[in-house]
Amino acid sequence: MAIPGERMLPDEVPVALTYNRDTYAVMLASPIDLEDFAIGFSLTEGILLQSAEIDDLEIVSVETGIELRMTLAPDLALALATRRRRLAGATGCGLCGIESLAEAARRLPTVETSGKFSPADVAAAMASLPAAQALNRATHAVHAAGFWTRNAGLVALREDVGRHNALDKLAGALARSGVAPGEGMLVLSSRVSIELIQKAAMIGIGVLAAISSPTALAVRQAEAAGITLIGVARSDGFEVFSHADRIEPEALADVG
Repeated sequence: MAIPGERMLPDEVPVALTYNRDTYAVMLASPIDLEDFAIGFSLTEGILLQSAEIDDLEIVSVETGIELRMTLAPDLALALATRRRRLAGATGCGLCGIESLAEAARRLPTVETSGKFSPADVAAAMASLPAAQALNRATHAVHAAGFWTRNAGLVALREDVGRHNALDKLAGALARSGVAPGEGMLVLSSRVSIELIQKAAMIGIGVLAAISSPTALAVRQAEAAGITLIGVARSDGFEVFSHADRIEPEALADVG
């Protein structure tokens, strides 16, 4: 028997990221934490090296969506003009609209961090996600990216219909709060594809744990970038796909 009811659905809107009034990318995103999104996208895409390089940031609602209007110093704007790419990003793809195959496998900085974690740390980090996913509890339809440290637990978490957007928002939140990405673990509620590895490398995160499996390309990219990639992280164990040296070796035999 059919029963009428109501369900809260997540929203997604076109969000344009502009620099000095020139549009660089248009993404479909959840219309929350947009200042974090603007800053994080700028950092993970290598447009800026630090958030302080944004002179001004304005969030403007327009008839067709939302514009994140960032103002850069003239020299930065000129440098950006030489490498601009236009994106029309769907929620499931962080590489849509790139202009060459080389951009899909861009050279990444090597992440160097000496921080190590135990299997218990990985379990605690993953277990901290559900309670902080307020939007997902209401809609059952969005991704989360969180940052966990041994001393402070879950430091920050951001949600979005797009997993890459959620990571961009988290990157912006960490930059605004001055948290050092190399000191903790990135935890994701999604599978791991190449753009998530690329974004993690750009902000210097050395350990990434996700509830689902990575793609083969993501594993190769994580290996090359020096990132410890953990997948299939569930209550009964996890799998380490690259740079297992950051997981404390005395307990590796107990990891499923």
